[in-house]
Amino acid sequence: MAKIHRDRLIIFTRYPEPGKTKTRLIPALGAKGAAQLQRQLTEHTLKQIKPLINVKPLINEIDVAIYYTGTSQEIMKNWLGNNLTYCEQAKGDLGQKMQSAFSDSFALEYSRVIIIGIDCIDLNYTIVEQALKSLIENDLVLGKAADGGYYLIGLKQIFSELFQDIPWGTNQVLSISQDIAKKLGLNTCILPTLSDIDRPEDLPMLEKYGIFEL
Repeated sequence: MAKIHRDRLIIFTRYPEPGKTKTRLIPALGAKGAAQLQRQLTEHTLKQIKPLINVKPLINEIDVAIYYTGTSQEIMKNWLGNNLTYCEQAKGDLGQKMQSAFSDSFALEYSRVIIIGIDCIDLNYTIVEQALKSLIENDLVLGKAADGGYYLIGLKQIFSELFQDIPWGTNQVLSISQDIAKKLGLNTCILPTLSDIDRPEDLPMLEKYGIFEL
């Protein structure tokens, strides 16, 4: 019997508890406003990738997993629905969390795995499809963020070096990751540059969607 190829999209998010999420935006929005933005960005991201869930994709079967922190699986299901897989994020820094999520997925024999966050408002299902297609001929796919980080990472197998000794949250994340990939001899695809919503000066980007009530 031929092996069934499955892809996995992982979304990293945090439960929107005031004071514990989007903390860099609290000076502009207040603790409750920052938490509300976290909630709305998570829901917006799911809406943007919904066609991947509801329509048979062009490549492989795809599963969507929410890797969460800050609450219980039951509360996450009550919030975002029962049609998704839920996993608690691993302990440690962002690199350790992502490495663990990739390891989980490849242990379950997923063929291609993509991780995204919820901060990039322009990220949609067509970009995720582009990332999956790019992994046919590439070892690594990175979505370039305007702040020097990345909004998406995709792999067909894990390379632990990509998650170690990275200055997460700085403008060096993408360039250092590319340097590591080059040293490892990985074929890398860089997706179009998009912007995250992390700081007060990023908030005007919300206006074009007209769906946020802060």
